[in-house]
Amino acid sequence: MQALKLINDHHIYIETHGPAEGPPVVLLHHGLGAVSSWKGQMPVLAKAGLRVIAYDRWGHGKSDPRPTFAMPFFKEDLADLECLLNELDIPEATLIGHSDGGKIAMYFAAASPQRVACLVIVAAHIYIETKMQPGIEAVQRDYTQDFRFQEKLRLVHGDKARALFQGWYEGWTKAENLAWDMRPSIHRIPCPTLVVQGYEDEHATPDHAKDIAAAIPDATLWLVPGAAHMLPQDCAEEFNHKVLEFLLHTVKRET
Repeated sequence: MQALKLINDHHIYIETHGPAEGPPVVLLHHGLGAVSSWKGQMPVLAKAGLRVIAYDRWGHGKSDPRPTFAMPFFKEDLADLECLLNELDIPEATLIGHSDGGKIAMYFAAASPQRVACLVIVAAHIYIETKMQPGIEAVQRDYTQDFRFQEKLRLVHGDKARALFQGWYEGWTKAENLAWDMRPSIHRIPCPTLVVQGYEDEHATPDHAKDIAAAIPDATLWLVPGAAHMLPQDCAEEFNHKVLEFLLHTVKRET
């Protein structure tokens, strides 16, 4: 099912897949992503009996334009996620978040632990690592110099693409954001968590994922040889298998 829902005075584009009575799983896309970023995961998770909810965050994809973006604390995005769960009458869900989506998932689980059954955190960050800045600058160069990259963003985000890119880039390069650190909050996350990162991630070292897993009490770490930042897209079959194995084990453990 596809729909536009009015969430906190702006329209959010939502897709749902799988059985309506299945355990709900919410997919949170990366910083320049959209629902389409999860095209390799949605049918697989739905076939496994999960109720899959994916949505374009405000300012992305088919959702409404956005005047400003909220890095690094994502307050508006967190408010949208809570409102969306309420609108869909979902008291508790599994959250799967990639990159910025992973940050949102961790913030939400720390603030509202009763609403999160378990987490899958993919290629996310909890502080500004030295490696992160060159990676962001490389994406900026691609955007300014590669017409194909610009066109790809335009096809996904339409007329919002330029504002989205500028908001994302400026959010992660502002001097006042360089001291940002999530570690004081994520130690409060009580649910089972799978932390995933590729060894070749261009935005973080393996130590970053190790720090995330160490900070969350019930976390399991999976470092993937040869994988980079876009792991769910580039290694979809391996990623899907591991995530389903984790989710099904977690559901069985909790029941």
